[in-house]
Amino acid sequence: MDFKEKPLAYKMRPSSLEEFVGQEHLIGNGKPLRIAIEKKVLPSSIIFWGPPGCGKTTLAKLLSRLTESEFVELSAVSAGKDDIRRAIDKTRLLHRKIVLFLDEIHRFNKAQQDFLLPYVENGTITLIGATTENPSFEVISALLSRSRVFVLNRLKEEDIKKIISNAMKSEKGLKSKAMLKEECYDLIAQLSNGDARSALNILEIASTLTEEEITKEIVINAAQKKFLTYDKDGEEHYNIISALHKSMRDSDAQAAVYWTMRMIEAGEDPKYIIRRMIRFASEDVGNADPLALKVAVAAKDAVEFLGYPECDTALVQTAVYLAKAPKSNAIYKAVQKSREDIEKTGNLPVPLHLRNAPTKLMKQLNYGKGYKYTHDYKDAKVEQKHLPDELEGSVYYEEKS
Repeated sequence: MDFKEKPLAYKMRPSSLEEFVGQEHLIGNGKPLRIAIEKKVLPSSIIFWGPPGCGKTTLAKLLSRLTESEFVELSAVSAGKDDIRRAIDKTRLLHRKIVLFLDEIHRFNKAQQDFLLPYVENGTITLIGATTENPSFEVISALLSRSRVFVLNRLKEEDIKKIISNAMKSEKGLKSKAMLKEECYDLIAQLSNGDARSALNILEIASTLTEEEITKEIVINAAQKKFLTYDKDGEEHYNIISALHKSMRDSDAQAAVYWTMRMIEAGEDPKYIIRRMIRFASEDVGNADPLALKVAVAAKDAVEFLGYPECDTALVQTAVYLAKAPKSNAIYKAVQKSREDIEKTGNLPVPLHLRNAPTKLMKQLNYGKGYKYTHDYKDAKVEQKHLPDELEGSVYYEEKS
């Protein structure tokens, strides 16, 4: 495709740090990525985590170009082991550093990530992954520990307006096209919701609808379809999942249905939704209704077996069940309190009578001595000490009456 026929968002992709807008906490003077680029050295593999349209791919390409590396771009949606092998072969053929940019790295399964790991470890490739999902959930710990995670923020409205302004002034942008009314800068920035790609797409569509001045009405008309598409791809899922969690906690089944469907309609990963519901089932319902966890885990199986769109009813069914279930955070509090004690007291020894004694020496050291076997007692109940001396009498789990 000729460059002139490329989408505006492609044509306006920054080719230098000076053209890049936003993410000052990473590329401002004295910040980590700028230092790495200025020194032309990547300290390690990198994972960019942030919402759509915030600059992950652009930063990856800038890093590769400015560090004089060969850039190989793959999407985890369609790439597999053979594509990784070809990138490695290219490294050996060119005898130069290869930066492998893996977009949507969270889509790589564990086996694919395991395959990638040794080449990252020995420096054959420098990996730059990009993801909209929390990498601690989706990237294997071995790969994560060998990478530096940089969090990119959703672009501010002033950042979006600057990007729009650059597009209107640039020769490769819309300089020779219609003028944009001042009020439209704010409107496009609001409609794009922090997504530079979305903003430029709205602007490009609007420019095709008139040869004169782009007005507020034209922008709204151009944005209608794009805005709905953005809702499906770019929801602030942390805000939405928080709303769902609190709605279920407050036993509001109607709101639980709404927020679940908001995520489904936005195209949110169903595994993310059910993972949060499973956590809720133990954190906020717990033993007040032990079946809640079973329902949530069953829904996980449905999500994995059916996928979208068929799994939507399983997700909503679970949200309603959890909202209507009795609530208890006793398990959550038990986890917190026991963790605090463990952090304070460290590795306290197991009482001798509770220890296993498979060898003669252990028996001589009184391992297991004095242990009372529960089933030898009436109603299988026995009184004996189970906690270390320092924690005797501690109460972690309290059932609500």
